[in-house]
Amino acid sequence: MRSLRYYEEKGLLNPIRLQNGYREYDGTDIERVRIIQLYFSLGLHTKEIIDFFQCAFSEEIKYQCLPNAIEAGETKLDEIRKQIETLRKAESHLNGCISSWREMLRKGASGNNDK
Repeated sequence: MRSLRYYEEKGLLNPIRLQNGYREYDGTDIERVRIIQLYFSLGLHTKEIIDFFQCAFSEEIKYQCLPNAIEAGETKLDEIRKQIETLRKAESHLNGCISSWREMLRKGASGNNDK
């Protein structure tokens, strides 16, 4: 709940307010929260997410926000690609280690080197 209030406070989410003051969320709000959480998990800051939303969820195309959104998106994509490459290297290294360890264990068990 606190996250939803924070998103609303920052202008990322605009739920309908009922007469009793409760917030009413619809399907688009739910999808928007998923996108917000994804962007936060990617390391984007609130301002960057707002810039993306102004371009992505606006009724009219706001050409002035497109250059910043494109630049931020490309920067984040570069970071993600570098992270993917690092993870692939780590995966390959770990696969090699595990294979090597299994082979050592197999040889040790078959040779019964217990003393």
